[in-house]
Amino acid sequence: MSTFHQTPRLQASADSNALSSNPTNFDIDEISTLGADLIHHNTMRLACQADRLINLGKESDIAPTITQLAQMELPIFVLSGGSNVILPKVLNATVLHPTYKGINILSEDEDGINIEVMGGENWHELVVYTVNQGWYGLENLALIPGLVGASPVQNIGAYGVQLEDCMTHLKAFHIPTQSWHQFQKAECQFEYRDSKFKQEAGQWLITRVGFRLHKDASKVNANYGDVSALALTLAKAEQRSVATPIDVMKAIIEIRQSKLPDPQHLPNCGSFFKNPIISNEQFATLQTQYPNIVGYAVGDKHTKVAAGWLIDNAGLKGKGIAPILTHAKQALVLVNHSDVDSVSPASQQDILATQRLIQQTIHDQFGIDLEREPVWVDDQASYNS
Repeated sequence: MSTFHQTPRLQASADSNALSSNPTNFDIDEISTLGADLIHHNTMRLACQADRLINLGKESDIAPTITQLAQMELPIFVLSGGSNVILPKVLNATVLHPTYKGINILSEDEDGINIEVMGGENWHELVVYTVNQGWYGLENLALIPGLVGASPVQNIGAYGVQLEDCMTHLKAFHIPTQSWHQFQKAECQFEYRDSKFKQEAGQWLITRVGFRLHKDASKVNANYGDVSALALTLAKAEQRSVATPIDVMKAIIEIRQSKLPDPQHLPNCGSFFKNPIISNEQFATLQTQYPNIVGYAVGDKHTKVAAGWLIDNAGLKGKGIAPILTHAKQALVLVNHSDVDSVSPASQQDILATQRLIQQTIHDQFGIDLEREPVWVDDQASYNS
């Protein structure tokens, strides 16, 4: 069942301790663009016109920006890399876009390192940087689009690893109360593609994320799909008898590039549907009809089914309702075939048409309800997760 999260209009805080600073010489207009076109700020390249776009280049800009927006009683929307949102044609809100960067070492020992990364850093670039430094743990999450600050919201994951496996803490600004908060991992309420911050969408701006990474090059997680074989092949090409985290990262990059379209060339937002989790009994029943159905055990009583397999075997690979079609090589990805520079680029309603077609087809054939993975945003900046 979908959940709506209403984005409240801001009101000036009565708590004098709520904000860390509010410089009297701060001018929000200096970092704002009025009537902003967001078509190049979302990887699906959907047409979207926002009231205002504010690029936050410094963490210290956040508090005074929120203060002035509160005084203006304007709704706001936090837009990170735009890789996991479906935007409306008109967004009646001020959009905050974090661009602050930095990677700080907090502590280090012979086994590993603790780092803190600013939310405006590119996620994939962080993965490559850490692995090349000999700091391991994020390699399976290579080539996931977006910024670091958005990664905890979705608890991003791929190839048997989730963000929570390496994350230690984060720092976030609570927009409704205009106050800073520090969260340890256990407080983030992580679940599969879910977190406290997704459940409370629109209320938090994550500015820093902490990670504990290890230094053991013999410790790899390559038991997913084709990763193990390709990683070993890459290792042997470098005269290594066993795969290292670098080989795993390179293997995953190669696999993802072979199967997933580059948003720069074919607009998309990655996996569009979550892999559904069903009972073992339902999975066993489906196996009698579809012996090749792909599933992975989740605990003792449930199985996670590959949504891509369902869509592919329903005959929907490469199909949909134009201009939004499933990708020819990966049915789990919806791609935008419209001309983004035309007078009528694809919109949210085009996405909805293809989404409903796929969901209805899968329900009718397999008795499984697919859930959308990216966040749906309405014209008042409220979220439907």
